[in-house]
Amino acid sequence: MPFHEGKFKFSHVINNEIKTSYFVRDSLYEIEFFDGIIDTAKIRWVNDCECILTKLNAKNYNEKRPIQIRILSTNQNSYNFEYSLVGDRKNKKKGKIEKIN
Repeated sequence: MPFHEGKFKFSHVINNEIKTSYFVRDSLYEIEFFDGIIDTAKIRWVNDCECILTKLNAKNYNEKRPIQIRILSTNQNSYNFEYSLVGDRKNKKKGKIEKIN
């Protein structure tokens, strides 16, 4: 799958401002760069279109909760996805991730 590994960016709105997160993903880990903070998560692929991210250096209960990501559709260099905390089906959000390398 072309989106399992590589360099990516994700832009989303926080407090009415567009913020961009960059991350590098390999078969085991995802390293995110956001607002001057570097964070690492273990990644476990459930199937070709779904994975679970678990932060390695969680600072509180909410950060310890894994995030479920499901790819909904793909293009040549991007994919649309939905995500939520594992078990929280009511609060799913959607986004688009662009592969930059």
